[in-house]
Amino acid sequence: MAASSSLNDSPNAYAGLRRVVLVVAALNFGYFWVETAVALAIGSVALLADGVDFLEDLAVNLLIALALAWPLRRRAVAGKVMAAVILMPAAVALWQAVAKFRHPEAPDVTSLVVVSLGAVMVNGVSAWLLARRQHHAGSLSRAAFLSARNDVIVNVAIIAMAGVTAWVRSGWPDLVLGLGILALNGRAAWEVWELSEEERLAARALAGEDLD
Repeated sequence: MAASSSLNDSPNAYAGLRRVVLVVAALNFGYFWVETAVALAIGSVALLADGVDFLEDLAVNLLIALALAWPLRRRAVAGKVMAAVILMPAAVALWQAVAKFRHPEAPDVTSLVVVSLGAVMVNGVSAWLLARRQHHAGSLSRAAFLSARNDVIVNVAIIAMAGVTAWVRSGWPDLVLGLGILALNGRAAWEVWELSEEERLAARALAGEDLD
């Protein structure tokens, strides 16, 4: 269980994870500006949602860097906060989809592919860095890994969607993928929430509280 493994970690064991999440936060902050600017320029719902997702990943990783020194009970609370943060890009995707529902326009395919390939590289490196440490701090490190992993999946889906858009010459594939991003982030948020519940129960057990 993630919670029990985190109980055996000392503050010194978190030093490596802290360095990793700060590097990942910097990568996400830089590419957020790139992807969001292009998304606004070409009017892509899916790309804008993914751009906002880089901002969400920045917040998650910075929160982890701060929370690693906290006790188990406070880390469980932080895990719940991050579960809510993960839903932010999904909400943006839904809002954009509703706004463009009546008049969907096809975004520029070349821009979609080029920017998404860059995003695959950034998120792939982030996921690789976090994969080896995803169980070092329970829901905290798990949240960061899930976000990076999901981002790679979304980036590949955007590239595939660009091909479909070039074929049908419609903005509907972009809208459909935006709704898919909502579902993906909702699933990640639920997984993190469950892990934070495990840590909360573990903290109560250590304190000798009744779990009934």
